[in-house]
Amino acid sequence: MSSSIHREIPEPPAFDAQRALALAARTFEIEARALQGLAARQGDAFAGAVQAMLACKGRVVVMGMGKSGHVGRKTAATLASTGTPAFFVHPAEASHGDLGMLMPGDVVLAISNSGESDELAAILPALRRVGVTLVAMTGAPASTLAQHADFVLDSGVDQEACPLNLAPTASTTAQMALGDALAVALLDARGFHEEDFARSHPGGSLGRKLLIHVRDLMRQGIDVPRVGPEASLHALLREMTGKGLGFTAVVDGEGRAIGIFTDGDLRRLIERGADLRELTARDVMHSSPKRVRADALAVEAADVMEEQRVTSVLVVDDAGRLVGALNSNDLMRAKVI
Repeated sequence: MSSSIHREIPEPPAFDAQRALALAARTFEIEARALQGLAARQGDAFAGAVQAMLACKGRVVVMGMGKSGHVGRKTAATLASTGTPAFFVHPAEASHGDLGMLMPGDVVLAISNSGESDELAAILPALRRVGVTLVAMTGAPASTLAQHADFVLDSGVDQEACPLNLAPTASTTAQMALGDALAVALLDARGFHEEDFARSHPGGSLGRKLLIHVRDLMRQGIDVPRVGPEASLHALLREMTGKGLGFTAVVDGEGRAIGIFTDGDLRRLIERGADLRELTARDVMHSSPKRVRADALAVEAADVMEEQRVTSVLVVDDAGRLVGALNSNDLMRAKVI
Protein backbone atom coordinates (compact mmCIF):
# COMPACT_ATOMS: atom_id res chain seq x y z
CA MET A 1 0.00 0.00 0.00
CA SER A 2 1.51 3.28 -1.05
CA SER A 3 0.93 6.65 0.41
CA SER A 4 1.80 10.12 -0.71
CA ILE A 5 2.20 13.33 1.16
CA HIS A 6 0.48 16.36 -0.26
CA ARG A 7 1.75 19.71 0.88
CA GLU A 8 -0.60 22.59 0.56
CA ILE A 9 0.90 25.55 -1.28
CA PRO A 10 -0.34 28.69 0.38
CA GLU A 11 -2.05 31.28 -1.74
CA PRO A 12 0.08 34.37 -2.32
CA PRO A 13 -1.18 37.50 -0.60
CA ALA A 14 -3.26 39.91 -2.61
CA PHE A 15 -1.16 42.29 -4.67
CA ASP A 16 -0.61 45.62 -2.93
CA ALA A 17 0.43 48.32 -5.42
CA GLN A 18 1.41 50.80 -2.72
CA ARG A 19 3.64 48.25 -1.02
CA ALA A 20 5.33 47.45 -4.35
CA LEU A 21 6.05 51.14 -4.94
CA ALA A 22 7.36 51.54 -1.39
CA LEU A 23 9.70 48.57 -1.84
CA ALA A 24 10.92 50.01 -5.13
CA ALA A 25 11.69 53.34 -3.44
CA ARG A 26 13.46 51.52 -0.58
CA THR A 27 15.53 49.54 -3.10
CA PHE A 28 16.63 52.71 -4.88
CA GLU A 29 17.54 54.33 -1.57
CA ILE A 30 19.57 51.36 -0.32
CA GLU A 31 21.42 50.91 -3.61
CA ALA A 32 22.13 54.63 -3.94
CA ARG A 33 23.54 54.64 -0.41
CA ALA A 34 25.69 51.63 -1.29
CA LEU A 35 27.14 53.43 -4.30
CA GLN A 36 27.83 56.60 -2.34
CA GLY A 37 29.82 54.58 0.18
CA LEU A 38 32.10 53.10 -2.50
CA ALA A 39 34.05 56.25 -3.29
CA ALA A 40 35.37 56.76 0.23
CA ARG A 41 36.81 53.23 0.28
CA GLN A 42 38.75 53.46 -2.98
CA GLY A 43 42.35 54.62 -2.69
CA ASP A 44 45.79 53.28 -3.49
CA ALA A 45 44.44 49.81 -4.27
CA PHE A 46 42.10 51.16 -6.94
CA ALA A 47 44.87 53.28 -8.48
CA GLY A 48 47.21 50.29 -8.35
CA ALA A 49 44.68 48.04 -10.07
CA VAL A 50 44.16 50.60 -12.84
CA GLN A 51 47.92 50.97 -13.29
CA ALA A 52 48.39 47.20 -13.45
CA MET A 53 45.67 46.87 -16.10
CA LEU A 54 47.07 49.80 -18.02
CA ALA A 55 50.55 48.26 -18.07
CA CYS A 56 49.27 44.76 -18.87
CA LYS A 57 50.70 43.41 -22.13
CA GLY A 58 48.25 40.51 -22.12
CA ARG A 59 44.56 40.55 -21.23
CA VAL A 60 42.38 41.33 -18.25
CA VAL A 61 40.67 38.06 -17.32
CA VAL A 62 37.50 38.52 -15.27
CA MET A 63 36.15 35.74 -13.03
CA GLY A 64 33.16 35.35 -10.74
CA MET A 65 30.55 32.81 -9.65
CA GLY A 66 26.78 33.19 -9.62
CA LYS A 67 25.54 36.78 -9.67
CA SER A 68 29.13 37.98 -9.39
CA GLY A 69 29.80 36.03 -12.58
CA HIS A 70 27.02 37.90 -14.37
CA VAL A 71 28.58 41.16 -13.22
CA GLY A 72 31.97 39.85 -14.36
CA ARG A 73 30.71 39.14 -17.87
CA LYS A 74 29.36 42.66 -18.14
CA THR A 75 32.57 44.15 -16.73
CA ALA A 76 34.71 42.21 -19.20
CA ALA A 77 32.52 43.41 -22.08
CA THR A 78 32.73 47.02 -20.91
CA LEU A 79 36.51 46.85 -20.57
CA ALA A 80 36.90 45.29 -24.02
CA SER A 81 34.70 47.90 -25.69
CA THR A 82 36.61 50.78 -24.11
CA GLY A 83 40.14 49.84 -25.08
CA THR A 84 41.21 47.25 -22.51
CA PRO A 85 41.46 43.71 -23.97
CA ALA A 86 39.41 41.54 -21.60
CA PHE A 87 37.34 38.37 -21.47
CA PHE A 88 35.44 36.33 -18.90
CA VAL A 89 36.46 32.87 -17.64
CA HIS A 90 34.14 30.83 -15.44
CA PRO A 91 36.05 29.78 -12.28
CA ALA A 92 34.61 26.26 -12.30
CA GLU A 93 35.64 25.76 -15.92
CA ALA A 94 39.08 27.23 -15.15
CA SER A 95 39.89 24.28 -12.90
CA HIS A 96 38.95 21.90 -15.73
CA GLY A 97 41.16 23.27 -18.48
CA ASP A 98 40.14 26.87 -19.11
CA LEU A 99 43.02 28.04 -16.94
CA GLY A 100 45.06 27.44 -20.07
CA MET A 101 43.57 30.65 -21.47
CA LEU A 102 45.70 32.63 -19.02
CA MET A 103 49.25 33.71 -19.75
CA PRO A 104 52.01 35.11 -17.54
CA GLY A 105 51.54 38.86 -17.31
CA ASP A 106 47.75 38.77 -17.54
CA VAL A 107 45.70 40.55 -14.90
CA VAL A 108 42.89 38.58 -13.24
CA LEU A 109 39.95 40.50 -11.81
CA ALA A 110 38.21 38.07 -9.43
CA ILE A 111 34.79 39.15 -8.16
CA SER A 112 33.21 37.61 -5.06
CA ASN A 113 31.12 39.41 -2.45
CA SER A 114 32.06 36.94 0.28
CA GLY A 115 35.58 36.33 -0.99
CA GLU A 116 35.11 32.67 -0.06
CA SER A 117 33.72 31.19 -3.26
CA ASP A 118 34.90 27.57 -3.36
CA GLU A 119 35.48 27.62 -7.10
CA LEU A 120 37.67 30.72 -6.90
CA ALA A 121 39.51 29.53 -3.79
CA ALA A 122 40.38 26.26 -5.56
CA ILE A 123 42.28 28.01 -8.35
CA LEU A 124 44.08 30.71 -6.35
CA PRO A 125 47.32 28.66 -6.03
CA ALA A 126 47.20 27.87 -9.75
CA LEU A 127 46.80 31.55 -10.59
CA ARG A 128 49.95 32.28 -8.64
CA ARG A 129 51.83 29.60 -10.56
CA VAL A 130 50.73 31.07 -13.88
CA GLY A 131 52.21 34.41 -12.85
CA VAL A 132 49.28 36.78 -13.11
CA THR A 133 48.49 39.93 -11.18
CA LEU A 134 45.40 39.29 -9.05
CA VAL A 135 42.87 42.03 -8.37
CA ALA A 136 40.13 41.07 -5.92
CA MET A 137 36.76 42.82 -5.92
CA THR A 138 35.09 41.74 -2.70
CA GLY A 139 32.90 42.90 0.15
CA ALA A 140 35.14 41.06 2.62
CA PRO A 141 38.65 42.61 2.72
CA ALA A 142 39.85 39.93 5.17
CA SER A 143 38.62 37.00 3.05
CA THR A 144 40.64 34.20 1.47
CA LEU A 145 40.42 35.87 -1.92
CA ALA A 146 41.60 39.20 -0.53
CA GLN A 147 44.55 37.60 1.22
CA HIS A 148 45.83 36.16 -2.06
CA ALA A 149 45.31 39.37 -4.07
CA ASP A 150 47.83 41.99 -5.13
CA PHE A 151 45.12 44.67 -5.00
CA VAL A 152 41.84 44.55 -3.07
CA LEU A 153 38.87 46.65 -4.21
CA ASP A 154 36.32 46.95 -1.41
CA SER A 155 32.81 46.52 -2.84
CA GLY A 156 31.12 45.91 0.52
CA VAL A 157 27.62 47.18 1.31
CA ASP A 158 25.85 47.63 4.64
CA GLN A 159 22.74 45.76 3.53
CA GLU A 160 21.09 44.19 0.54
CA ALA A 161 17.99 45.75 -0.93
CA CYS A 162 16.27 42.36 -0.63
CA PRO A 163 13.80 42.55 2.33
CA LEU A 164 15.29 39.26 3.57
CA ASN A 165 18.81 40.70 3.21
CA LEU A 166 19.71 37.57 1.25
CA ALA A 167 19.43 38.03 -2.52
CA PRO A 168 22.44 39.82 -4.05
CA THR A 169 21.04 43.24 -4.94
CA ALA A 170 22.92 46.22 -3.53
CA SER A 171 26.13 44.17 -3.53
CA THR A 172 25.91 43.40 -7.26
CA THR A 173 25.02 47.02 -7.99
CA ALA A 174 28.19 48.06 -6.14
CA GLN A 175 30.24 45.51 -8.09
CA MET A 176 28.80 46.75 -11.37
CA ALA A 177 29.59 50.36 -10.51
CA LEU A 178 33.11 49.49 -9.42
CA GLY A 179 33.70 47.63 -12.69
CA ASP A 180 32.45 50.67 -14.60
CA ALA A 181 34.76 52.90 -12.56
CA LEU A 182 37.73 50.75 -13.58
CA ALA A 183 36.71 50.95 -17.24
CA VAL A 184 36.24 54.73 -17.11
CA ALA A 185 39.58 55.30 -15.37
CA LEU A 186 41.31 53.07 -17.92
CA LEU A 187 39.78 54.64 -21.00
CA ASP A 188 40.75 58.07 -19.72
CA ALA A 189 44.32 56.94 -18.98
CA ARG A 190 44.59 55.43 -22.47
CA GLY A 191 43.37 58.61 -24.15
CA PHE A 192 40.45 56.65 -25.57
CA HIS A 193 38.26 58.84 -27.83
CA GLU A 194 34.98 58.64 -29.74
CA GLU A 195 36.79 57.34 -32.82
CA ASP A 196 38.30 54.49 -30.80
CA PHE A 197 34.89 53.61 -29.39
CA ALA A 198 33.43 53.62 -32.88
CA ARG A 199 36.04 51.13 -34.09
CA SER A 200 34.87 48.74 -31.36
CA HIS A 201 31.22 49.32 -32.32
CA PRO A 202 31.12 49.39 -36.14
CA GLY A 203 27.53 48.15 -36.18
CA GLY A 204 26.22 50.82 -33.83
CA SER A 205 24.95 54.29 -34.64
CA LEU A 206 28.12 55.93 -33.34
CA GLY A 207 30.23 53.59 -35.44
CA ARG A 208 28.29 54.51 -38.55
CA LYS A 209 28.70 58.21 -37.80
CA LEU A 210 32.40 58.11 -37.07
CA LEU A 211 33.65 55.41 -39.43
CA ILE A 212 31.70 55.93 -42.67
CA HIS A 213 33.16 58.50 -45.03
CA VAL A 214 31.62 60.21 -48.03
CA ARG A 215 33.80 58.10 -50.36
CA ASP A 216 32.16 54.95 -48.93
CA LEU A 217 28.67 56.05 -50.04
CA MET A 218 29.04 58.47 -52.93
CA ARG A 219 28.01 57.77 -56.51
CA GLN A 220 30.98 58.04 -58.83
CA GLY A 221 32.08 57.61 -62.42
CA ILE A 222 29.32 57.35 -65.00
CA ASP A 223 26.70 57.21 -62.23
CA VAL A 224 27.23 60.91 -61.47
CA PRO A 225 25.01 63.14 -63.67
CA ARG A 226 26.97 65.99 -65.26
CA VAL A 227 26.71 68.33 -68.22
CA GLY A 228 28.73 71.25 -69.59
CA PRO A 229 27.54 74.83 -69.08
CA GLU A 230 26.42 75.22 -72.70
CA ALA A 231 24.30 72.05 -72.70
CA SER A 232 20.67 72.63 -73.67
CA LEU A 233 17.99 72.28 -71.07
CA HIS A 234 16.75 69.23 -72.98
CA ALA A 235 20.18 67.56 -72.66
CA LEU A 236 20.35 68.57 -69.02
CA LEU A 237 16.96 66.98 -68.27
CA ARG A 238 17.88 63.81 -70.15
CA GLU A 239 21.06 63.45 -68.06
CA MET A 240 19.23 64.16 -64.81
CA THR A 241 16.44 61.69 -65.59
CA GLY A 242 18.81 58.98 -66.79
CA LYS A 243 20.91 58.99 -63.63
CA GLY A 244 17.92 59.12 -61.29
CA LEU A 245 19.38 61.36 -58.60
CA GLY A 246 17.01 64.28 -59.02
CA PHE A 247 19.79 66.68 -60.03
CA THR A 248 22.74 67.12 -62.35
CA ALA A 249 26.07 68.83 -61.83
CA VAL A 250 27.36 71.43 -64.25
CA VAL A 251 31.12 71.17 -64.87
CA ASP A 252 33.54 73.29 -66.86
CA GLY A 253 36.06 72.04 -69.42
CA GLU A 254 38.46 70.92 -66.68
CA GLY A 255 35.82 68.99 -64.79
CA ARG A 256 35.38 71.53 -62.00
CA ALA A 257 31.92 71.67 -60.45
CA ILE A 258 30.58 75.14 -61.18
CA GLY A 259 26.86 74.59 -60.69
CA ILE A 260 23.93 72.29 -59.99
CA PHE A 261 20.36 71.97 -61.28
CA THR A 262 17.66 70.02 -59.44
CA ASP A 263 14.16 68.79 -60.17
CA GLY A 264 12.94 71.45 -57.76
CA ASP A 265 14.57 74.10 -59.96
CA LEU A 266 12.74 72.65 -62.97
CA ARG A 267 9.42 72.84 -61.17
CA ARG A 268 9.99 76.47 -60.28
CA LEU A 269 10.93 77.31 -63.90
CA ILE A 270 7.67 75.79 -65.13
CA GLU A 271 5.66 77.62 -62.48
CA ARG A 272 7.18 80.93 -63.63
CA GLY A 273 6.19 80.16 -67.23
CA ALA A 274 9.78 80.42 -68.51
CA ASP A 275 10.49 79.61 -72.17
CA LEU A 276 12.50 76.41 -71.76
CA ARG A 277 13.50 75.96 -75.39
CA GLU A 278 16.39 78.43 -75.51
CA LEU A 279 17.79 77.91 -72.01
CA THR A 280 21.18 76.36 -71.33
CA ALA A 281 22.64 74.77 -68.22
CA ARG A 282 24.50 78.00 -67.46
CA ASP A 283 21.21 79.93 -67.52
CA VAL A 284 19.42 77.73 -65.00
CA MET A 285 22.13 76.34 -62.71
CA HIS A 286 22.85 77.40 -59.15
CA SER A 287 26.40 78.68 -59.36
CA SER A 288 27.33 77.90 -55.74
CA PRO A 289 26.61 74.18 -55.32
CA LYS A 290 27.07 72.63 -51.90
CA ARG A 291 30.27 70.61 -51.97
CA VAL A 292 32.07 68.18 -49.69
CA ARG A 293 35.32 66.25 -49.84
CA ALA A 294 35.46 62.48 -50.36
CA ASP A 295 37.43 62.04 -47.15
CA ALA A 296 34.83 63.90 -45.05
CA LEU A 297 32.69 61.87 -42.68
CA ALA A 298 29.28 60.99 -44.07
CA VAL A 299 27.70 62.61 -41.02
CA GLU A 300 29.38 65.89 -42.00
CA ALA A 301 27.68 65.69 -45.39
CA ALA A 302 24.39 65.08 -43.58
CA ASP A 303 25.01 68.20 -41.50
CA VAL A 304 25.61 70.25 -44.66
CA MET A 305 22.35 69.01 -46.17
CA GLU A 306 20.43 69.82 -43.01
CA GLU A 307 21.95 73.26 -42.52
CA GLN A 308 21.53 74.26 -46.17
CA ARG A 309 18.15 72.54 -46.54
CA VAL A 310 19.24 70.57 -49.58
CA THR A 311 18.98 66.87 -50.35
CA SER A 312 22.14 66.48 -52.44
CA VAL A 313 25.78 67.55 -52.38
CA LEU A 314 28.56 67.31 -54.92
CA VAL A 315 31.84 65.64 -53.99
CA VAL A 316 34.98 67.39 -55.23
CA ASP A 317 38.75 66.98 -54.97
CA ASP A 318 41.32 69.58 -53.88
CA ALA A 319 41.09 71.33 -57.24
CA GLY A 320 37.29 71.48 -57.16
CA ARG A 321 36.92 68.75 -59.80
CA LEU A 322 33.76 66.66 -59.56
CA VAL A 323 34.52 63.14 -58.29
CA GLY A 324 31.16 62.04 -56.95
CA ALA A 325 27.70 62.88 -55.70
CA LEU A 326 25.72 62.07 -52.59
CA ASN A 327 22.08 62.49 -51.68
CA SER A 328 20.00 61.99 -48.57
CA ASN A 329 18.74 58.60 -49.74
CA ASP A 330 22.32 57.30 -49.79
CA LEU A 331 22.74 58.46 -46.18
CA MET A 332 19.46 56.90 -45.07
CA ARG A 333 20.31 53.55 -46.62
CA ALA A 334 23.58 53.55 -44.67
CA LYS A 335 21.64 54.56 -41.51
CA VAL A 336 23.79 57.64 -41.08
CA ILE A 337 20.57 59.64 -40.76
